[in-house]
Amino acid sequence: MTGKEPHPGLFFFARGLHLRRAASHSHGPLPVSTKSSTFVIGFNQASLSKLSTGKNMSDLISIIGEPLPNIPWQDRPQGCNDTVWRYSENPVIPRDLLPDSNSIFNSAVVPFGKGFAGVFRCDDKNRRMTLHAGFSDDGIKWNINEETIKFDCPDEEIGQWVYGYDPRVVKIEDKYYVTWCNGYHGPTIGVAWTEDFKTFHQCENAFLPYNRNGVLFPRKINGKFALLSRPSDTGHTAFGDIFYSESPDLEYWGHHRHVMAPAAFEQSAWQCLKIGAGPVPIETSEGWLLIYHGVLRSCNGYVYAFGSALLDLEKPWKVLARSGQYLVSPREYYELVGDVPSVTFPCASLHDPETGRIAIYYGCADTVTGLAFGYIPEIIEFTKRTNIL
Repeated sequence: MTGKEPHPGLFFFARGLHLRRAASHSHGPLPVSTKSSTFVIGFNQASLSKLSTGKNMSDLISIIGEPLPNIPWQDRPQGCNDTVWRYSENPVIPRDLLPDSNSIFNSAVVPFGKGFAGVFRCDDKNRRMTLHAGFSDDGIKWNINEETIKFDCPDEEIGQWVYGYDPRVVKIEDKYYVTWCNGYHGPTIGVAWTEDFKTFHQCENAFLPYNRNGVLFPRKINGKFALLSRPSDTGHTAFGDIFYSESPDLEYWGHHRHVMAPAAFEQSAWQCLKIGAGPVPIETSEGWLLIYHGVLRSCNGYVYAFGSALLDLEKPWKVLARSGQYLVSPREYYELVGDVPSVTFPCASLHDPETGRIAIYYGCADTVTGLAFGYIPEIIEFTKRTNIL
């Protein structure tokens, strides 16, 4: 792992991004939450000529979030032109980290204390889908509890465990909220909260079956909890759009809005069958940056890749830009070979506003967990440059 330097700067990368603290810029940042650390990224004139956004990209970009100087990181390999690049030591979490684990993948991590914590999908050797808590000092080496999470739920019917998979975790105000695909007469979205990743308090399921990929926003929108989801069916859904919902109390959900559908095959084939939200959206002055997965039905089966989109800050069901190209698609051996071949499935990310860095955790072939890196300003530029809207 390397040091804590910010984005290498104006002249080294072709995209020509550089970083400055908001307070040092004469124009000042766009309005943002005062609880977060906000930093400003500017584009030089050389980079502006490369952008095809149809607007003046000399506008500033603010990234919202708490500083994370200890973010897991590895510099872009020499000669690599990818917007997002893989950790050279992938998989970062092997399939057999636990004595009885068949696979560990599609898991979620967050900053916690001086290090990191997370909720991990661990399919055991009975091939049961279970959730486990884990901790790490550096986001690379993980200690995952051998015992499954036991949710504290006042309603026995909701709290009766059937299965759980593909968790997401987000901190909202003073609690960490977990969403996952919860078994209740079919897949639906389970919701729980914790303060210490030891005791988990389960709430009502968000929706009726069938639903997957429930992802909470990191702050309330218009005073309400906000959630992305992907209605589905009982099996390997051959369809899937992303929807938005709101709740005043995490129990009653409404204000359902359509966000986006799969793209046309002729336009962007990697996301032409179905799509679903990935990690928790990141708030920027350009909109909510959403990393999402898309699926291609190839002659050799499903292929899961992931790309990016920008959503309106106050009306997140309105898509501002959506990448036509993927950021990551199965390429490496550990992504191509496993229990479910050809899968790259993002469930979590860490980001540091001061440097613009992002670390993305993603499931590989439904077997192990991979890690990839990038710069948020570059991903925003990529999203706009390859926009298919």
